[in-house]
Amino acid sequence: MAHISSIAAAMFTDLAVAIGTTTGGIAGNPAPATLNQAGFDALFTTTSATALKYLQVSNVREFPAVGTPSNIVNVPVFGQRQSQTIGGQADAPTLDVTINYVPNDWAKGSTSTTWAANVVATKGTELANMVSDGKSRAWRMALLAAQPTGATLGPTQSQYDSNAGGLGKVENSVFYWMGKIESLLITPSLTDATQATLSFSIQSDFYGPYTN
Repeated sequence: MAHISSIAAAMFTDLAVAIGTTTGGIAGNPAPATLNQAGFDALFTTTSATALKYLQVSNVREFPAVGTPSNIVNVPVFGQRQSQTIGGQADAPTLDVTINYVPNDWAKGSTSTTWAANVVATKGTELANMVSDGKSRAWRMALLAAQPTGATLGPTQSQYDSNAGGLGKVENSVFYWMGKIESLLITPSLTDATQATLSFSIQSDFYGPYTN
């Protein structure tokens, strides 16, 4: 399927993270040999009904802007009406993702009945252990105007796989990056869903947009 080609609400946009052992500084199984579309796609493709390769972050409420910020700096110059622009230091960007907080999704040692019985790692355990653990992981944000219709296979929903049978069932635009979850801050509410903010530090360029 092609990129999204018309103005539309990206209401089915998905956030996912590769999990597994860390190889070459990258968490995933297998780690991509190079940081390109093929390498990242391999981390987000279900190959077995009992193999846990990536996890979706559920209940995302708001996504931030994604992309590499400008490193242009405006410099005032005495005697001139307009400032000049120069290339400054390109600082690594950060991302803050707002989620509707469900404690079970972020509780260490939580269990799930929706995965195969022999899968030891659970969603709650995996996501909770990522917070402030200092490990860089491969992350994927997929812009989707419609929900993928691929088949479900095993512990992950393979309709969200990075291939033609998953995300490729609908128009999609996919961004990848390497990053760490630095913090999870919870904001209790009396009148709305309890919210939490996931703060990411970005460890690489943004790769994409690709399409599957």
